[in-house]
Amino acid sequence: MSAHRLVLATRNKGKIEECRRILEEIAPDSIELLGLEQFPDMQDVEETGSSFQENSLLKARAICKETGLPALADDSGICIDALGGAPGIFSARWSGVHGDDKANIAKVLTQLDGLAPEKRGAHFTCVTSFVTPDGFELTQEGILRGYILNEPIGTLGFGYDPIFVPEGLTSSFAQMQAGEKDAISHRGKSLRAIAPQVAVRLRTLG
Repeated sequence: MSAHRLVLATRNKGKIEECRRILEEIAPDSIELLGLEQFPDMQDVEETGSSFQENSLLKARAICKETGLPALADDSGICIDALGGAPGIFSARWSGVHGDDKANIAKVLTQLDGLAPEKRGAHFTCVTSFVTPDGFELTQEGILRGYILNEPIGTLGFGYDPIFVPEGLTSSFAQMQAGEKDAISHRGKSLRAIAPQVAVRLRTLG
């Protein structure tokens, strides 16, 4: 039986590989995950929503409509207690330039400068949406609490991984191997919640 094609609404290689690993864990050899780099004419979807769920659905709907294939999209970010939940949905462009991880981290660390460890609480949120050409839609949320370090530690991962330590642990996300991170991450939780239903739905589409 051939694998079912599924488009992931991102060009972020780290995110694509993370999603591929988790989907393969849930539904081995049954899903062919395609990133947007395989659709070079596809324009970026403007994230005009006011929540992770709205932006996630916006992207999944747009990619599904444009490609004619089932689409999976997520919207995720870091929500810092001392910043009133910011950067939140603006995490990827917090510094003013979309996807500049170093600049985004630098801005957050400047904003938290001098705060005691107990006041540096934060959580990662991820909402994953699945949309199919016949109008089926599904979303699932994953949340992971932790805290923000005083400086980046580690070279793995992407985004805010070097400054985020999950609750109960002492290593940053950027110090963790892929499998270790996948097992506890906000994206891992969200994907694991939605993946079985994605696999079932793809089988019904043929």
